[in-house]
Amino acid sequence: MVEYFKDVKKINYVGKDSKEPLAFHFYNPQEKIGNKTMEEHLRFSVAYWHTFTAEGRDMFGVESAHRTWNQYSNPLDRALARADAAFEFMSKLGVKYFCTHDRDLVDEQETLRETNKLLDKVVEYIQEKMKETGIKLLWGTANLFTHPKFMQGAATSCDAEVYAYAAAQVKKAIEITKELGGENYVFWGGREGYETLLNTNMELELNNLANFMHMAVEYAKEIGFTGQFLIEPKPKEPTKHQYDFDVATSYAFLQKYDLDKYFKFNIEANHATLAGHTFQHELRYARINNILGSVDANIGDLLLGWDTDQFPTNVYENVLAMYEILKNDGIAPGGLNFDSHVRRPSYENIDLFYAHIAGMDAFALGLKVANKILEDKVLEEFVEKRYNTFNEGIGKKIVEGKTSLKELENYIIDRKVELPKSGRQEYLENLINRYIFG
Repeated sequence: MVEYFKDVKKINYVGKDSKEPLAFHFYNPQEKIGNKTMEEHLRFSVAYWHTFTAEGRDMFGVESAHRTWNQYSNPLDRALARADAAFEFMSKLGVKYFCTHDRDLVDEQETLRETNKLLDKVVEYIQEKMKETGIKLLWGTANLFTHPKFMQGAATSCDAEVYAYAAAQVKKAIEITKELGGENYVFWGGREGYETLLNTNMELELNNLANFMHMAVEYAKEIGFTGQFLIEPKPKEPTKHQYDFDVATSYAFLQKYDLDKYFKFNIEANHATLAGHTFQHELRYARINNILGSVDANIGDLLLGWDTDQFPTNVYENVLAMYEILKNDGIAPGGLNFDSHVRRPSYENIDLFYAHIAGMDAFALGLKVANKILEDKVLEEFVEKRYNTFNEGIGKKIVEGKTSLKELENYIIDRKVELPKSGRQEYLENLINRYIFG
């Protein structure tokens, strides 16, 4: 078997004082943070698509990285070589999970039957690799956005045959996820949206999308797939407007169509910022509604208006993310999946290691700082004092829903209303900095 990363040994924790670049300086898998190890808290996962399928193409340029495992002309040979590279990389990096679309595993053939036949062979091979290495599937999904037939949606397509093809593809993807022991299955509506309402029957599309998801839920029950179903929101790009715009919009959709009991959310940082939210906002909204399921760990460039999927090296953002995840008591059976790709000029194979090490170290720092902030209860105590007027008297009656507009008018009509407590945003931001750098 070809060794694709022969210049790289197993990546180990060496501590912050070491200058070794191919090593973890902050991520120590077995270090206890609270009641779990770092490895248990973070549940890192490698994205099959960005790491082993993508080769540095963007909308203005062809591939800049020529991954030797993708150079085989025969699709089965190429798929098996890609699997070899993937499991070698993940074993040396020391991660326990990966995530994949069905079309990352093998390229689409002329018919669904031909594609499925190849998939079965590749899945059998991947099962062997998983058994050898102990690496697991965090989640599977179907690619319903790359092929031209999905240019106007899949479950929201204007064409019934495209809809049927998408349904059959998801059926197979759920089967594969179950076969590989996947702990979750993700729906990302890559093109489930519209470019213009002038040609769109929005009501029909949303109804069809809901029916599609109900069929998936029923089929999972039929075959005994017990993994968590997840939705990954994204507001735009490639479509002008996508129906899974953000967590709140998607949650309202689930509630309307009686799907909310079956789904949680896989939240991506870069999608949050494209929706005009912070990453923490989306995590917080999901957490307080008990629908936080998993995370696509990346970051976007706020000066660019598209999904740049950069590695999550902003420690400040990671602190706030881990604060929400810790308050959620973790995200298992979900995890932190690096839905991130190296920049186009980082075209050498070794750059894949540098990028993942950077993201893992940055999230390890975020975990440690967030845990300390929670242990000291500095934010909780501040927030509690800020809202303490709701703990007694008229405030308590408001919270308990035991008052009325008339009673509130009688209570306040002759009172002089003072200014509420200062929010002290700058003080709190400095406090976070002190925890990070202190």
